[in-house]
Amino acid sequence: MSYNIGGVEHEADDQGYLVEPVFDDEAPRVIAAAESIELTDAHWEVINYLRDEYREHGHTPNFRNMLKGFAEIHPGVDSKYLYDLFPIGPAKQGPKVAGLPQPLGKGGY
Repeated sequence: MSYNIGGVEHEADDQGYLVEPVFDDEAPRVIAAAESIELTDAHWEVINYLRDEYREHGHTPNFRNMLKGFAEIHPGVDSKYLYDLFPIGPAKQGPKVAGLPQPLGKGGY
């Protein structure tokens, strides 16, 4: 499996996660379309948060840490808010749409 992002084929694993991260803003648009998600500003806030976490730590956080970290930036955010954006699971579907590799373990560490 692969995604055509900006005219370049990027390899993805059998679950649709990019093998190597792609930080081009076209990547989330292409992958979100494949996931039947229409991106909003709220999605982009989560995508940018996950990309920053990946750049800083080399992986994305698990759901609990994601909720805690994102709530520090956006007080009042709860799990329903994140699941409304990424219904399959914010810590799994969020990184996929963000153009990042598959999270470690159960939703990352």
